[in-house]
Amino acid sequence: MKKSFCKLVISLALVFSTAPAYAVSANPQVLFKTDKGDILVELYPKKAPVSVDSFIKHVNGFHYDGLIFHRVINKFMIQTGGFTFDLTPRTSDRPMIVNESDNGLKNKRGTLAMARTSDPDSALAQFFINHKYNRFLDYKEGRPGYAVFGKVISGLAIVDSIAVVETTKVKGYADVPVEPIRILSARLLNPEAVTLLPEQKKDKKPAFERPVPIR
Repeated sequence: MKKSFCKLVISLALVFSTAPAYAVSANPQVLFKTDKGDILVELYPKKAPVSVDSFIKHVNGFHYDGLIFHRVINKFMIQTGGFTFDLTPRTSDRPMIVNESDNGLKNKRGTLAMARTSDPDSALAQFFINHKYNRFLDYKEGRPGYAVFGKVISGLAIVDSIAVVETTKVKGYADVPVEPIRILSARLLNPEAVTLLPEQKKDKKPAFERPVPIR
């Protein structure tokens, strides 16, 4: 009996010792669980308050759960936030946000930046993780760039593994991974680290049925 109890204690100790531990930070952190592994990101609300606010509200609304990395280009970036595994669009129900690319943050390797159209103030839910330092995406005097609002602080190897997967063209979309890489869940780990901005009045209903979150 004593031997069995000791084995149980040792087994539990091994389980807890090998479980990932994430340090508490003064900045908000979001953990992405993906098909390739975990990616932990830290956000910078002081530098990019509007971008971080919108991003966290998408996370809290489970927008990213079940989406894929739909655009992957090795030595450039990996992008997500807009499509499910069969490239069905998941439209954001939040308003477009102002471009914050002049905040001093650069599109260096491992940083997160908001995706957008040619209109600088058109970012919604889609974002990308820079696979290398993409200087041409940075803000320049008189030319808006792509707003950096956070960076990967754990799991950069997972980003690397996603960046090198085989891609193809599907339904007119280029650089789509042949095997879908899903975000299983995205969760804010320390909500006390950020004060969200007041909500704007919404004049439309959500454009999709939200999935049941994975606990």
